[in-house]
Formats: sequence, structure tokens, C-alpha cells
Amino acid sequence: MTDFAKTRAAFYLPEGVTYLDGNSLGPMPKAAKARVADMMADEWSEMLITGWNKAGWFDQPRKVGDRIARLIGAGDGQVVMGDTLSIKVFQAVSAAHALRPDRRVILSDSGNFPSDLYVAQGLADAVDAELRVVAPEDVADAIDKDVAVLMITEVDYRTGRRHDMKALTAKAHAAGALTVWDLAHSAGAVDVDLTGANADFAVGCTYKYLNGGPGAPAFIWTHPRHAEAAQPILQGWMGHTAPFAFDLDYRPAGGIDRMRVGTPPVIAMTALEAALDVWDGVDMTDLRARSVQLSEAFIAGVEANCPDVTLHSPRDPQHRGSQVGFRHPHAYAVMQALIAQGVIGDFRAPDVLRFGFAPLYNNLDDVDHAVRVLAGILHDGSWDHPDFHKKSAVT
Repeated sequence: MTDFAKTRAAFYLPEGVTYLDGNSLGPMPKAAKARVADMMADEWSEMLITGWNKAGWFDQPRKVGDRIARLIGAGDGQVVMGDTLSIKVFQAVSAAHALRPDRRVILSDSGNFPSDLYVAQGLADAVDAELRVVAPEDVADAIDKDVAVLMITEVDYRTGRRHDMKALTAKAHAAGALTVWDLAHSAGAVDVDLTGANADFAVGCTYKYLNGGPGAPAFIWTHPRHAEAAQPILQGWMGHTAPFAFDLDYRPAGGIDRMRVGTPPVIAMTALEAALDVWDGVDMTDLRARSVQLSEAFIAGVEANCPDVTLHSPRDPQHRGSQVGFRHPHAYAVMQALIAQGVIGDFRAPDVLRFGFAPLYNNLDDVDHAVRVLAGILHDGSWDHPDFHKKSAVT
């Protein structure tokens, strides 16, 4: 059994704060500060450029990738780190599209994270393809012989709706299409099984439920059947078979290494390593059960005490990730009032109060406290203060 009291104790959680925004940025693992300080003092400062070999910086993206692989149902040597999620989305979709050159359609849904759609649209414009966007519930029916790539975020960033990865992948394969799954709101929150679902490509970020810190690097996974054939449009020197030969012509590295692009963000990846230490004793089945327990308790508590809000997430936990959204006509102001009282969730336009439940450090006390504070704010109308209506760039 996973010891969630132990994992909670591994994080720095500010006094007086109930943090329900780990689906946007996870809190800092206590070990991260010292780990990064040691890296800078013992590696960068002392080793200088020799740190690429002596400290293993060059191999770090693969070693860290192997640690993430266990959390997403992948195998060793199948995941590599680096760059941003948008870059990894571009790589995965372009590689998948190139494997289906006789087809033009990249299919996605309106619940996808907008940045993924921006990337896909840019790619579609560049390769004379079509980005086709349908409602989340219409994805399965929209998969036809024209689709080259199905690009889906497994868990909707607003509603928490969870797509059936295995079923949609099977439907795509039956139609001759390939799949790209964005795990930004899945990895570290639900029991992802890329191998069991027979998916083709997957990407994800590490600053949300994996707690790697702001701007932590993204990851990319390629199913072994595509590893030697996949060729993304974006080719960088770290993905070259001999990066330090400085050839003028690109020759892709073998396997997942060809999905590397730029120089690894060593300092950021060192912080991520400390975050991944917390996962060493975590069973993913236990994690999912804990996630369901927390989100179910929150929904029950809010609906019993807050009649002014409406559930915006799937009621069935099997169709939901580890976040819950409620609608309120003044959701932005209500969320600002919550934050002012130490309950940190976030707002998504136009009217969604969004709460992320991270099983590693959230518990039922957090749920009960958040429900009480939300009910109090809605009951006394304290959200209706001019300061709570002033929108900032980051919410």
C-alpha cells in the first residue's frame, strides 16, 4: 500500500494554504532545493563543461525518461525528456503524419488544450493538411479513412473529462490512423497505460502532477514499432546519431533519441529528479483510487453545501481525471475570494471554478476545508468585492 502521509510530507506546503491547483503547477518537493544547490555547487561550478560526461548531463534526458515511463505504462528506453510540451506535440504529430503520407486530416476535439491546436494548425498549414476539430463526444464517430492522426489530450483541462484511450486508439487503428496522446493532465494523476492501450505516440509536461517546477521539461514517448521509422519535421542536434561530429547533414539517432532536439535543461531536470524520488514507493493503482476518493468527496461536499454552483465535470469517476470543475456566473471573483482565504484553485473561462486533486499530497482534510470555505463565500457573498473582479494576466 502506498503511504500517502509519507508522500505528503515530502512537499513544501505553505502554512495556511490548501493547494488544489497542482493540475497547473505542482508544489515544490522539499528535496528539490538542496538537489539543485548541490548540482550547481558540485557539478556546474566545479566541473564546468566536463559535467556533460562526469555528471551525466548528456544522458540525463533518457535516465529521467525511464523514471517517468513507469508512471505512464511505458518501457525503459521509450521515453526521452527535453524542450517544451509544444515542441514535443509538434514532433509527435509531424512524425505520425509522415507515417501516413496518403492522408491529410489531423483530427482533434474542442476540449483539447488550445496550445496543442495552435501547434497542429501550424503544422497542417505547413504540410497542406487539414486540422479537423469536433466536440469531445463526437471524436469516435469522426474517425474515418481520411484521418492520418488522432491528436487528443486524454483529460480535458477544463472539465476533467477523460477519454477512453484504449477504445479510441483501437478505433483509429481500425481506420488506418495513428494516435498522439497528450498526458499533461494524466501523468501522475491517473493510471495511464500506453502499452496496454496500444497507443502510437504520447507527450506530456512535468510541472503539473509530476511536480517538476515551473517550466520543467516535457517528455515524449514512441511505441517501439515506430521508433526506427518515426521522423519528426523538427530535427535538432541532440537528435543526430553523432551530435558532436557536427555533420552538415542530419542523420537521425536510433530509437527514442531521435526525438531529442535542443540542449537539455540540466538545472530544471535536476529539480525534476528530486520530484520523481517521491514516486519511488507509489503504486499507480493506489494513486488512482486515492484520486477518485478525493474528487468524489469534494463533489458530494460541494453539492450538499453550495447550491449556487453546477457540476461541470463528468459525474462518473471512470470518465473523469483528477480534477473537478464547477460552474458559477461569477466564477472568477469567487476563485479570487477563495485564494484570498488560502484555498488555491483556478479559474477557466468563461465561468469554471477548477480544482485539481493531487493524490501525493492532498487529503480529505483539504477537501473538507475547501468545501467549508467555498460554502461560506457563496453564502455571505464575500466574493462580490471590487478587488475580486479585477482580472490579471495569470489566473
